This record gives sequence, C-alpha cells and structure tokens, in this order.
Amino acid sequence: MRILSRYLAREIYLATLLVFAALLMLFAFFDLIHELGDLGKGDYRLVKIFGYVLLSLPGHVYELFPIAALIGSLFALSQLTAHSELTVMRVSGLSAPRIALSLAKAGLLFVVLTFIFGEFIAPLSGRAAQELRLKATSSVVAQEFRSGLWVKDAGSFVNVEEVLPDASMKGVKIYEFDPDFRLRSISYAQRGEHVAENRWRLTDVAQTRFEPGRTIVSKLPDAYWHSVLTPDILNVLLVVPEQMSAWNLYFYVRHLSENKQKTTRYEIALWSKLVYPFAALVMIMLALPFAYYQGRSGGVSAKIFAGIMLGLGFHLLNRLFAHLGLLNDWPPLFSALFPTLAFLGAAMGMMWWVEKR
Repeated sequence: MRILSRYLAREIYLATLLVFAALLMLFAFFDLIHELGDLGKGDYRLVKIFGYVLLSLPGHVYELFPIAALIGSLFALSQLTAHSELTVMRVSGLSAPRIALSLAKAGLLFVVLTFIFGEFIAPLSGRAAQELRLKATSSVVAQEFRSGLWVKDAGSFVNVEEVLPDASMKGVKIYEFDPDFRLRSISYAQRGEHVAENRWRLTDVAQTRFEPGRTIVSKLPDAYWHSVLTPDILNVLLVVPEQMSAWNLYFYVRHLSENKQKTTRYEIALWSKLVYPFAALVMIMLALPFAYYQGRSGGVSAKIFAGIMLGLGFHLLNRLFAHLGLLNDWPPLFSALFPTLAFLGAAMGMMWWVEKR
C-alpha cells in the first residue's frame, strides 16, 4: 500500500508540475501582451515589464493550484488507466476509497503549498509588482473619490489625496470630532510617513482648532500623529482583498469593525483565503471517479478538456458566490465554503456511483 501510494503521488506530482509549467507560461504571455500596451509610459521599459510579469507569477500559482491539481490528476490517472495499471491495482484488492485515501495524502502537499503561496509569497510579490509598475509609470495608487481616499479613524475622518507606492501619504486632511460629534479641529499636512506602530510623522502641517468663542490657526514644520492606520491597511489600495494575506485581512476586518464600517467583502476574502488551499485536495478527489468514468468513453484529450471545464466552473462558482454573498449579505463563511463543499459532494457522489458499478 505504501509503495503504491508513493507511486501514485509521484505520478500526480509530475503531471501537475507539467500542467503548471504550461499554464504559467500561458498566463505570463497574456500578462506580457497586456503590459506592452503601457510600454514607454514614464519609465516603464521592457526590463521592468518583464520584472512585473515575473513578480505576478506567484499570484497565478496560487490561483491555479486547484485547476492544475485537477488537470494533472486527471492526466496521471488516465495514463494509469490507459496502461491498465489502475485496473491491476483494483483487481489486487485496492478499492476506490483506499486509492482516494492515497490521493488525499498526496494532496496534502498541495494544501500546504497553496497556503504558503497565498499567505506569504503571492501578497508580497503582488505588492512588489504593483509598486514597480506604479513607480515606473508615475501613477497614483488609488483615489476612492475625486477628493481622494476617505478613512474613518476612531473619532476622526481622514482624507488622503494620494497614497504613494511606499505607503506614505500625500495631502493629508484630518477632521477631528469630539464625543458629541462637534468639529474640534482640521489639520492639513503635505505629507505623512509611517515611523512606528500607530504613529505617523506629518510634515508642513497647518492646523485650525475650534474652541468656544475663538478659532486658533497654527503652522508646524512637522508633527506626530497617533492613528490606527498602518501601511498594511493602506496597502489594501495596492493589492485587492482577494490577494491579501489572511493575517492582513484579519487586522483590516478588525479595523473596519472597530469603526463600525461594513466588513462583508473582507470577511468573505478572509474565509476564502482559509478555505481555498483545501480546494486542491477536493479537485484531486474529483479526478478519481471522473477518470474512471471517462476511461471508457474518451482519451486523454477529452479528460484534459473536461478538467479545464471543471476547473473553470469551480473558479467561476467561487467568484459568483463571493459577489452573491456581498450583494445579499450572506454569512461570509457560507459564501466562501459553499463552492468547495459543492465540488466535494460531487466527488463523493461520483465515487459512490463508481463503487455501485
């Protein structure tokens, strides 16, 4: 049993690696074609375009893990079926559930790798890719409104004209209110730089304080501002929630909750981040009964095509439920978990059907 498990794992790993190589080259080519449209914009030359494409690859690895695992498993199992190796295994007493258990053990490596890429590698490389592109094209990171980014920070409202690629801020306005929601002061700083935990250094500060019966205007070359904002929170503008790490998402959800703001989108992204690594394991489970079914009715090309369609279906279902959960205010855990559970149910149903036959 142990020898067969290692053999199955080796075949699946080799096939998945082959699929990954093909998919990553394809996606890198698409990224390259897309970025060539901005060639020559600012300092965005060919070398930096290649750098951006390379830094974007870990994000594609994370997104493609379930699809690559499914296609690779289908290819490996179809090859075993074509050479009657899978049939010999079953005749020798290796049942479908035991083969599934061997595949599950092999799939645990994919779970770990998906988590590592999603939590540590892809967010950092994605942020580096965005910073490289933004610095080269001299672009502003984001503007939520025409007046810039607005953030609620405890008893204050903060307006930032620009968030720069290094997570420093340009054109910072701070509207501070007292507990009775009366405007206490307005501060404007030309620039804000993060210096320590929850502390920012503001330069060229003009402050207007409203006191009973008078208004005080003062100007300071620099000042320190205590805020719950951190570069990680501002980096939400550099990397979309779905590409952030679960750790950063958790703290951003806490920040929104403390300021009584809507957290649904980020909670869905957080739960998806925790559930998604297991999708590769589910895809491998789905490949086993599907390989049995297709073995009599089509060749390897049919199985690969079916794997691509199933992988795309899973990806689209994930996106669909994320949007439906956001629109209908469904529980975030349900929105993130349902597509994976649906495909797991399909895999178990097909395995039961195979055993009945």
